[in-house]
Amino acid sequence: MIVTKDLCKTFKHGKNTVEAVNKINLSVHEGEIFGFLGPNGAGKTTTMRMLTTLMTPSAGSAAVVGSDLFKAPKKIRQKIGYVSQKGGCYEFATGYENLVLQGRLYGLSKATAKKNAEEIIRAFNMDDYCRRKVVTYSGGERRHVDLGLGIMHNPKLLFLDEPTTGLDPTSRADFWATIKNLRSNGVTIFLTTHYLDEADSLCDTICIMVHGSVAAQGTSQELKKHIAGDVIKIGMSSEYYEQAKMLLQPRGDIHEIQITDKALKLYIETGEKALPEILPLLVEADIPMTSIEMSRPSLEEVFLKITGYTLENPTEMRLNK
Repeated sequence: MIVTKDLCKTFKHGKNTVEAVNKINLSVHEGEIFGFLGPNGAGKTTTMRMLTTLMTPSAGSAAVVGSDLFKAPKKIRQKIGYVSQKGGCYEFATGYENLVLQGRLYGLSKATAKKNAEEIIRAFNMDDYCRRKVVTYSGGERRHVDLGLGIMHNPKLLFLDEPTTGLDPTSRADFWATIKNLRSNGVTIFLTTHYLDEADSLCDTICIMVHGSVAAQGTSQELKKHIAGDVIKIGMSSEYYEQAKMLLQPRGDIHEIQITDKALKLYIETGEKALPEILPLLVEADIPMTSIEMSRPSLEEVFLKITGYTLENPTEMRLNK
C-alpha cells in the first residue's frame, strides 16, 4: 500500500537547509495497521503530509496505493482517507449532515452519500447523537464523526494523525475497537500516536522515527528484542545514584544502567537470578531503597532506549547512562 525509497524533505531556514526527513524507506502492507512513532520533531508529520500529497518531497520516490507520489497525486487522493488531529467537522451541522457533505465533496451522488452515511452511523453506533449538531458532542463522539468523514468514499488506505489524543480511557477503548473493525473489513491504516499502549495494542508493524530517519521497524515483539532479558527498577534518592551505579557496573550480566526519575533502571540478562545478589550489595553499602520492580521490557522501554526520549514528555530527553 505504501513503498518509499530514500524519501527526503528539506526546508530552507534563512541561509541554512534543514533536513526534516532524511532518506526514509517504508513498506506498508495491505490490511495492516502501521504505527508511526517518534518524539516531537522526528519528522512524522512531514512524512504523513508527503504521503497524503499535502507536501511535495524534495527527493526520493514513493508509491501510495499503487500510484506514483510525484506523477499521480490526484489518483492517490481518490484512494486514501485522512483524519487530522484537529478533525474536520462543521460544528453547527449535525454528524449526519457532515458525512453527507463529505461524500458529495468526493463526487458521490446524493443517494450514495446518504447510503454511506447511514452505514457508517450504524457501524460506529452513532444513532443516539448523529442528528444533533456537532458542537454538542463529547470528544469521543466527535472523533467517531471525524473517522467517518475519512472513510465516506471507501478508501483503501486511511491515515490517522493521533486520533485518540485527549479522549478519556473509555472513549479510547471504543475508538480502538472501531479501528480494528475497519482493519478487519480490509482497510489499511497508517497511524501516528503518542500513546505507546495504543501502538502496542493496535499495530501490526511499528516504525520509530528519530531526527528525520527510521531508527527501528518491526512488530512490537521484534522491537522488544532490542532489549534483552529483564528490567529491574530500584527506587532510591538521587544522592545515591552514582554510588549504586559504580557498585553495580562491574557485573557482567548488566547490559545497561539508566538513571531515571527517582530510580535506577537495570537492563539485565536474568532478573530472578541477579536480584538476590544485587540487593545485599546495596544493603551492605548503606544505600536505602524505596521500591523494587522487575518486569519484561515494554514498548515504552524500547522507545526510550532507541530514541532517548519518553513520550510521556516527548520534548525532554532522558540520557542513557
